[in-house]
Amino acid sequence: MTYQPYHIEGAGRTGRWLVTCDHAANTVPPDLGGTLGLPEADMTRHIAYDVGAAGVARALATALAAPVLLSNFSRLVIDPNRGEDDPTLLMKLYDGSVIPGNRHAGPEEKARRLEAYHRPYHEALTGLAGRQEDTVIVSVHSFTPQLRGRPVRPWHVGVLHAHDSRLSDPFIESLDAEPDLEVGRNMPYTGELPGDAIDRHALQHGRHNVLIEVRNDLIGTPEAQAAWGERLAPHLIHALSRAEDRET
Repeated sequence: MTYQPYHIEGAGRTGRWLVTCDHAANTVPPDLGGTLGLPEADMTRHIAYDVGAAGVARALATALAAPVLLSNFSRLVIDPNRGEDDPTLLMKLYDGSVIPGNRHAGPEEKARRLEAYHRPYHEALTGLAGRQEDTVIVSVHSFTPQLRGRPVRPWHVGVLHAHDSRLSDPFIESLDAEPDLEVGRNMPYTGELPGDAIDRHALQHGRHNVLIEVRNDLIGTPEAQAAWGERLAPHLIHALSRAEDRET
């Protein structure tokens, strides 16, 4: 079977929503030997991919009757949620782990990986986003409960946005009404990342967008992933309606 750097599921769904998962897989492509020299324990950690995010993205896309785009290469190979000139595009050290397969990756190898993995993913995203004039992009990620020994992150879900918070504002308002959820705005990361996937495919085109981060200890099983996808969908639908009402 020929390796592909991304998967599209639900391509025949014709609604305006588009769900993406930039860090869906911990796959190391065959032309890199299927390994970056890390032990399996590291390749199953958050440093290699967003644990549980792919399952949430699939369930969310099903609930929204939307296509979903999933990466098929580890963020350690090259990060599809970074601009091509971002210094963290190809990491050699991440959360205390040295990446042996990246240690000697110079400009030529970086350029090769851009061409082989990063650009095809973004070309697919461009095509999917361009199918509708009013596409709404929802990017699904997950975050680790604790990073670099710092205090445990208390949020169940984070909602990230840059200057365009038309969709994020009512989405956060809707989630905040859930008594059992702690929601972080631009937590645990900022949504302002020039050149990232949301900037490139949503902000630069004026598209409604939101980036969702779910704490990965909450989505460790297929059942939990499905439940979160189904839980988030009505909040997004409500938020989009509110956002468009505010624009009229």
